[in-house]
Amino acid sequence: MCLCCPKAIGCYGKCRAADDLLLAAENHPDYERARFDFASMTTNHLVGIMAGSAPLPIRALALWYGLGTDRRPSPRLQPRRGDPTAMFDALCEAGAARTAVAREGMRKVGEVLCPFVSLLSSVRQQEPATTEDDKFPPETMIGDIPNWAFDLYSREGRRALGTYLEGNSEPARWVRAHIPPRQRIAFLGGIVFRLEGGLVRSRLRWPTGDELRRMVDLECNGPHCPDATEILELMGADIPNLNRVRVDVMGGTHHVS
Repeated sequence: MCLCCPKAIGCYGKCRAADDLLLAAENHPDYERARFDFASMTTNHLVGIMAGSAPLPIRALALWYGLGTDRRPSPRLQPRRGDPTAMFDALCEAGAARTAVAREGMRKVGEVLCPFVSLLSSVRQQEPATTEDDKFPPETMIGDIPNWAFDLYSREGRRALGTYLEGNSEPARWVRAHIPPRQRIAFLGGIVFRLEGGLVRSRLRWPTGDELRRMVDLECNGPHCPDATEILELMGADIPNLNRVRVDVMGGTHHVS
């Protein structure tokens, strides 16, 4: 999900910082203790953390628990009923932008990305920003469908990832050497998404957004991969080979644009 909300975060570029903030809060190993402890805290305590000076993923976790993990559950978070009114009022008092829009978005879709955009707004307003296109790998059309559509979230994409992992490419060997068998397709699918599906034109570049992206790219890939630098580089160079596997799996034709 790509949130582009210029009025909320003071820009006219696309920004995935809210997505990356959610993934960092949910998966980064540094916040494992907070993911457990916050479930038993009072709303007032969570408000204090959310409005304080802790690292952004900690503040986001406090906001998430305060809103209620029953509204937007996660297998990585403990169950807790929330008080959305108190948390949105606290966001507003802390000077976050567009909290009324975020409140309505949360009410309608139950997605914490909405208040996370507001949480990020006060930080964004204090930092310089530019826009820059991400570097896209060559796009291959498989029939009438672009290669990046064959991802972890489609049956055909998972089949292609599984076939690719059986091969002798350097990335496939790396995954087999480091990741348990039952986790390999999900792991590689996440890596491929960071290289394909997570890219945007006119990305907003700002220090906090760049740091959240770095954390998720490199440090949020599970206990068997504490630093994904190597596998990202290997897989990035081998996307054309993955595309050939996708074509073979689909039994179709392709061309590169």
